Amino acid sequence: MLDLSIIIVNYKTPELILNCLASIYTHTKNVEFEVIIVDNQSGDDSQSRIQAHYPMVRWFNMGYNSGFARANNYGIGQAKARNVLLLNSDTLLMDNVLARCVGVLDEQPDVAAVSVLQRGADRQLRPNLYTTFGQMRRAFYILPAGASFQDWLQRLIPDPHFTDPNQVEWLSGAFLMTRLSTIARAGGLDENFFMYGEDVEWGYRLGKQGRLLLLQDASFVHLEYGSSDDNQQHVVTHINRFKPQIQVSQLLWVRKQYGVGAYLVLILHYVFMIPVVFAWKVAVNLRDRRSPWSDLTNQRAFAQQVGIFLRFFWKTLFNQRGFYKV
Repeated sequence: MLDLSIIIVNYKTPELILNCLASIYTHTKNVEFEVIIVDNQSGDDSQSRIQAHYPMVRWFNMGYNSGFARANNYGIGQAKARNVLLLNSDTLLMDNVLARCVGVLDEQPDVAAVSVLQRGADRQLRPNLYTTFGQMRRAFYILPAGASFQDWLQRLIPDPHFTDPNQVEWLSGAFLMTRLSTIARAGGLDENFFMYGEDVEWGYRLGKQGRLLLLQDASFVHLEYGSSDDNQQHVVTHINRFKPQIQVSQLLWVRKQYGVGAYLVLILHYVFMIPVVFAWKVAVNLRDRRSPWSDLTNQRAFAQQVGIFLRFFWKTLFNQRGFYKV
């Protein structure tokens, strides 16, 4: 039986995948693996270009843009190895990290899934990535930047403490290795998610099967400009921290994992913040002797985002099955 099935979802990223595959075949040693590419209706020459260089790649077409969870679940269903790796198309391996992760799963049966640190395109480690559910939940609240507010939120939504410095609560779906047998018990990715948040929700279920490890002495490159229509160009501000699709998905995760109360608190928080952020900006404009209605672009964008969240309100509140795609 093969050691590893590598699953890559493609949406119009043939060049990225060619670079990714080159890094896999260059650096991976002592691991018998296969590569499965699941295409989300790219409508381009991705398959011919990639298989011209790597004819051994197994290619499957979804027939529509199914998003991350559904495409990966399909790939998992086709896997022939005992372990599977979800790997983004916009990633590069720098060393034999796959053998390291397979070894962890083989040698530590109490580990349910494993990943490694991320580096940016400049090969520098990316700091401050979320590794706990609490970190993610706290990021949703828009509070003044003072330390007292952050300390209060930390006490309200604390993080767990693990004895193993590698242990985390969830792992990024950009690089996540687990066993087929673990997936059989935990279930696959939740197919209500279109993109984002599905790995957080999956981490909760995988964590019930064993420890999740983020190895601190191994890494991969995550370029982070895959198939996003706007090439990941999103201006981050204090009140607009996430793209609408990210936050719709994360609100769905909060509803699923923490229930109706936690979801309603967040929604009420956002609705309440609409007049607050406008009033604050008007006050700043008056203080600076400008028109009170000057430079409200950021505030209008926030109001528009809340409007998008509210389009999914009833569906999310009742945890209805569907496709949560903005």
